[in-house]
Amino acid sequence: MAVIDQNLSALATTIKAWGRELGFADVRISDVDLAQQEAGFEAWLELGYHGEMDYMAAHGMKRARPAELVPGAIRAIAVRMDYLPRAYQDDQGSWRPREQARLAPAAAGSATISLYARGRDYHKVLRSRLQQLADRIKGEIGEFGYRVFTDSAPVMEVALAQKAGLGWRGKHTLLLNREAGSFFFLGEILTDLPLPVDQAISSHCGQCSACIDVCPTQAIVGPYRLDARRCISYLTIELKGSIPVELRPLIGNRVYGCDDCQLFCPWNKFAQPSTLGDFDVRNGLDQATLVELFGWSEEQFNSRMEGSPIRRIGYQRWLRNMAVGLGNAAAAGAGSPEIIAALQQRSDYPSELVREHVAWALQQHGID
Repeated sequence: MAVIDQNLSALATTIKAWGRELGFADVRISDVDLAQQEAGFEAWLELGYHGEMDYMAAHGMKRARPAELVPGAIRAIAVRMDYLPRAYQDDQGSWRPREQARLAPAAAGSATISLYARGRDYHKVLRSRLQQLADRIKGEIGEFGYRVFTDSAPVMEVALAQKAGLGWRGKHTLLLNREAGSFFFLGEILTDLPLPVDQAISSHCGQCSACIDVCPTQAIVGPYRLDARRCISYLTIELKGSIPVELRPLIGNRVYGCDDCQLFCPWNKFAQPSTLGDFDVRNGLDQATLVELFGWSEEQFNSRMEGSPIRRIGYQRWLRNMAVGLGNAAAAGAGSPEIIAALQQRSDYPSELVREHVAWALQQHGID
């Protein structure tokens, strides 16, 4: 038995080294017992905080029971991958003030897109490298039971990553790490290998409430409690229909996702740039204006967003989001003939969803 334990311990060490070679910033191992998460998850669903994300409820408690998803699974090989663009490596921390400044009224004409979405689709990057890691394990020990995941199935990724010791759950519900903040992706391999597990770490949020206080829509209704229906990431990505009128002014120029709770979290002064080129900025999405992006044709959108996570919202929701940003430019004192002309060109767009948001945006500029 001692020999078997030594072999498994050596294998775990080797797996972690392979993971780092494949671009993962950290690799840890946990068991898959998430029974303590079930009551909280069920209560969150009962409150309706998941909004239109029906897939959150569709699988019932399977999300908290990995062994039902992957029969025989007893361990999760949990990984994290930093995603800040490589260009941030040499800017001596000035990226945070720069990103925060993009949200100020003076920058209302610019389009703010979540940092994670400015490069290549993370699903493809992580899934490919997780599969490579699984292949290496198979090459070492032969066939074994496993399945790779990255935000692609009913898996409680943050809970597994927390159990594995990759970090702790912050009050904004994202995972935090003392050495890397929260600007990273998570992924896992659920497996039947009885690998030794790592220890979870304690929370280090203390009395801080920066993420709660800064949320533009007050979507963080309490520590560790997120009402997705108010979250700008949900409103601009997951929501398929009309954005509630009362929330539109609060969105500002955030047209795809929202990073506020991360940008103002003290721990993100330690956020690390990626070592991969996959997450470098594409199509100038770190400098684009609302008018510029609103002017893209559907063909341009599909072509330029090829391989981007943004493409999955489709062109109509893209225009919907841009229209809200352009409407909000008026209240921020950034109204201009150029913005009004751009909106008027879309006022008879075939989609009712787009027309309605354009009409609202024009009203913000005093045009009925």
